[in-house]
Amino acid sequence: MAFSRLFGTPVDWGLASEPAAGFAGRRLMMPRGKMLGGSSGMNAMIYIRGHRLDYDGWVAAGCAGWGYDDVLPWFLRAENQSRGASDYHGVDGPLRVTDLSRLQPLTEAFLAAAEDARFPSNPDFNGPSQEGFGPYQVTQYRDRRWSAADAYLKPVMRRPNLVVRTGAEVRRVLFEGSRAIGVEYRRNGRLSSVRARRATVLAAGAIASPHLLLLSGVGPAAELESLEIPVVLDLPGVGRNLQDHPVVPVGFHTRGVETLRRARSPISIARYFLGRGGPLASNVAEAGGFLRTRSELPAPDLQFHFAPTVFKEHRMLNEAEGFTLGVTLVAPRSRGRLSLVSRQPEHAPAIEVGQLTEQPDVDVLIEGVRIARQLAARGPLGRFVAREYQPGADVDTPPAVEDFIRSAAELLYHPVGTCKMGVDSEAVVDPSLRVHGLEGLRVVDASVMPVIVRGNTHAPTVMIAERASELIENG
Repeated sequence: MAFSRLFGTPVDWGLASEPAAGFAGRRLMMPRGKMLGGSSGMNAMIYIRGHRLDYDGWVAAGCAGWGYDDVLPWFLRAENQSRGASDYHGVDGPLRVTDLSRLQPLTEAFLAAAEDARFPSNPDFNGPSQEGFGPYQVTQYRDRRWSAADAYLKPVMRRPNLVVRTGAEVRRVLFEGSRAIGVEYRRNGRLSSVRARRATVLAAGAIASPHLLLLSGVGPAAELESLEIPVVLDLPGVGRNLQDHPVVPVGFHTRGVETLRRARSPISIARYFLGRGGPLASNVAEAGGFLRTRSELPAPDLQFHFAPTVFKEHRMLNEAEGFTLGVTLVAPRSRGRLSLVSRQPEHAPAIEVGQLTEQPDVDVLIEGVRIARQLAARGPLGRFVAREYQPGADVDTPPAVEDFIRSAAELLYHPVGTCKMGVDSEAVVDPSLRVHGLEGLRVVDASVMPVIVRGNTHAPTVMIAERASELIENG
């Protein structure tokens, strides 16, 4: 439950965007995991694959072999589903996927309110249909987080053909001509390098992978030359196409019902560490839903995250009892980019998020705020509402709601797309995840998604890695 307490600590890279025009000029915090397992060690553990049309759209954009029917077997191969095997779920994989051991009473009331509002119920967002409302499944095992490191790395740490070096920060990829031959890294204040006999794989995420390519001389030539970085390959798409999910927090104070406010009490802590379970096992965003704001849309453009607590500015607050509805845009049109500010690897790149710069994206969120208020007013949930504290009942016109969105929205920690897969002039990797124009170098992480999926991005990233394992094995 305390995942957000990791933000801004030594296990977070501490990134922030440039002032964002779509967000009233604010700098947006972008937590990224600085630990084994990366950001899967500090996320909200929600297991969502995305919509069928997301992957079929990748194929239409030139990514042959990445359609929904192509990738479903890789989702199944990764998954160890507590509900059992089915056409949509696997049970033999290393990634534990389960239901929360207990939903908070407010979460149950939220789901009842969605049903009362005649929204469809959906017990499995990763089944035949994504649309509707229901509880989220999580990557947990016995009420504990189950990160990518828990699933894939820790079980094989003692293999003789694996060396794990922590505290080692990669500075650049090394090349001989157009072939990647290894990486340079700093550890304990000393520079070292490691050579690759077969290939080098970048799996550093949608911020660090393009950052490393740029530092290594792979990217827009003019940008590299301006910083006196020798150009290995002029590849203009590196760092472009940055996407994320903007989320708007709509908050309500409550009365007469239990929330997560007192979840860190001594009794709750003792209960968790002695026998697991209880509120500390919550992932905070316990339930939600996917909706289309217009009936003619082929797939949802909104996602809701329901948290039975006051969640504001990336933190659970103990100031009052309440709940938060995160109104999330899952099919954004806007795009951003990242670029170098220095040739020194320790200097973070400039991240221009770009989101909310296209008015149709904002209009979807305005409708989402209306729906969130509608849900909060329905009897099963509304009977617990004391007042709306964010944005507040006086924010009641579309222009006022838009102003609130721009002043309060954040990003949902889902950066993707900056080394996009494809065959066009902006593509960085091909459908086999090889970097265009280079030998011996692949990128395997969320940066290769050409278009962001409708939903949380951990499960699709694991799928990409599963698929990449076969691509690499087959050369």
